[in-house]
Amino acid sequence: MTEGMSVEELREVVIRFSGDSGDGMQLAGNIFSTISATEGNGISTFPDYPADIRAPQGSLTGVSGYQVHIGNDVDKVLTPGDRCDVLVAMNAAALKTQIKFAKPTATIIIDTNSFKETDLKKAEFKSYDYLEELGIDRDRVVACPLTNMVKEALKDSGLSMKAILKSRNMFALGVVCWLFNRNLELGREFLRHKFAKKPEIAEANIRVMEAGWDYGEHTQASVPHTYRVESRHRHPGRYMDITGNKATAYGLIAAAERAGMQLYLGSYPITPATDILHELAKHKSLGVITVQAEDELAACASAIGASFAGALAVTSTSGPGMCLKSEAMNLAVMDELPLVVVDVQRGGPSTGLPTKAEQTDLLQALFGRNGESPMPVVAPKSPTDCFEAAYNACRIAVEHVTPVVLLSDAFIANGSASWRLPVADDLAPIHPHYATEAMRGKYRPYYRDPKNGARYWAIPGNEGYEHIIGGLEKDGTTGEISNDPDNHNRMVHARQEKVKRIEVPDVQVEGDAGTADLLIVGWGGTYGHLYTAMEALREKGHKVALAHFEYINPLPKNTREVLLGYKQVVVCEQNLGQFAAWLRANVDGFAPHQYNEVKGQPFKVEQLVAAMLPLLDDDEVRQ
Repeated sequence: MTEGMSVEELREVVIRFSGDSGDGMQLAGNIFSTISATEGNGISTFPDYPADIRAPQGSLTGVSGYQVHIGNDVDKVLTPGDRCDVLVAMNAAALKTQIKFAKPTATIIIDTNSFKETDLKKAEFKSYDYLEELGIDRDRVVACPLTNMVKEALKDSGLSMKAILKSRNMFALGVVCWLFNRNLELGREFLRHKFAKKPEIAEANIRVMEAGWDYGEHTQASVPHTYRVESRHRHPGRYMDITGNKATAYGLIAAAERAGMQLYLGSYPITPATDILHELAKHKSLGVITVQAEDELAACASAIGASFAGALAVTSTSGPGMCLKSEAMNLAVMDELPLVVVDVQRGGPSTGLPTKAEQTDLLQALFGRNGESPMPVVAPKSPTDCFEAAYNACRIAVEHVTPVVLLSDAFIANGSASWRLPVADDLAPIHPHYATEAMRGKYRPYYRDPKNGARYWAIPGNEGYEHIIGGLEKDGTTGEISNDPDNHNRMVHARQEKVKRIEVPDVQVEGDAGTADLLIVGWGGTYGHLYTAMEALREKGHKVALAHFEYINPLPKNTREVLLGYKQVVVCEQNLGQFAAWLRANVDGFAPHQYNEVKGQPFKVEQLVAAMLPLLDDDEVRQ
């Protein structure tokens, strides 16, 4: 820090990095969030990038963003923030498209070398005075000849000009690290690990990052002081910055270890689920088997084969892929085999918005197969919760011998948060529902446990447990193919009853439980925004509660009691009302308000608050 320059303590701050898709904004944001998590801050991130493989350089459609929210309380940072306090804009197109995500008081860092006449024309500015055109106060702008300074920093590096310009993102990162007093040594460690096989690239990026810090240090970057976000209320333990997809992969690994089974993933690459395949492929040392199949159906079918052979079987995809998997998923339902289907939802229909998030696959998860084909559905609520949700989806699958849908979404899958690593012994035990020794020699595939209706699972190759299963209906007693209508009726009801009898935790009511004038209801990845909106309304003097569902099928046993216990209920979801329809179908007399958005973007807390204020009747405390 420059001598004499003051440091202001902040409770929280939001930074948004933006530039061309090739400018490395995702990497810069990821490093900053990792440094912040390591230093003890709570973090929530939002990678916001286009679906184009590579849009024309400097074009409006090619802008990539990465928003990071850091705070001093790890338990209170639940969203990436509505709008940012600091905006990094690496070129004219980034400034024009991303200024709408900045607060009116935001500090804006720009690379003046990327605001030439040709850059302004590509970004469709009407005048050369781009700041005035956008209504930006010049006093808020840190105008830095960033590209020139990167060239100067690496002039004797021996790298090509193309390689030099690729490190521009590290200069911006260095400036931001200086502004918020981040520990550069953590950034150095990150870069040396990432480029371990190319140490010259690692050292070049480190030099540029340090140059960015020095620029801020020596010029004071046109700001009156720097900032610090100290960590508070941290629970003892080991922490890491983790994305939802990585947490999902770790949850699957942990479940396999706890169940004493081998993990198998059959997958086909699809945005935004592919990172699960990539992460699991790194863990062969743990006995994890990954297969990249030729298509979605083959991926799911191979997982079913692995399940039949006794593995903890998983297949991962997004909405379009789950459509293609539906035939094989039906086979898993009919065979009553454990299978976890991970659906990382994205914008649809069809190819839709491949890099954006929605909650539009819910009805597909519940009903998107032919015949009566019931499947449990579990929905994680945050990046870190993906670990527990994946673990519990596996537990349900092997203990109840059923396929399960794990319904994540692109926002929490790509977003990250500070995660406290669990202790293995603290994880709930998992007991696969295997056939017993007493059944040897007289085993039939659809013998059921009277306690939960699950069939007993026999692994092929064990003498005395020979059996046949398949897509044709079987006799519930003998296991032979059956076309008998009464038997089919019994088997349909048995498969449905098995799912209904799965024990799931009660839904918890947060906030003004029991006394609220308004109950907010949500599910899946919207939790952070809904909780923050609830707290904002309570700070205004309103009595508001939140019931957030992670178990969709079966619903928690106290669902009816909770939903009918409040005079006003609003169901908020990123679709046109799929969960609201599911709740109405399961709770007689339930008539909620609805708040629905299908924008491919996370909820905005300020918009949620504005929409819910009219539902609250107490005008005296409304502000």
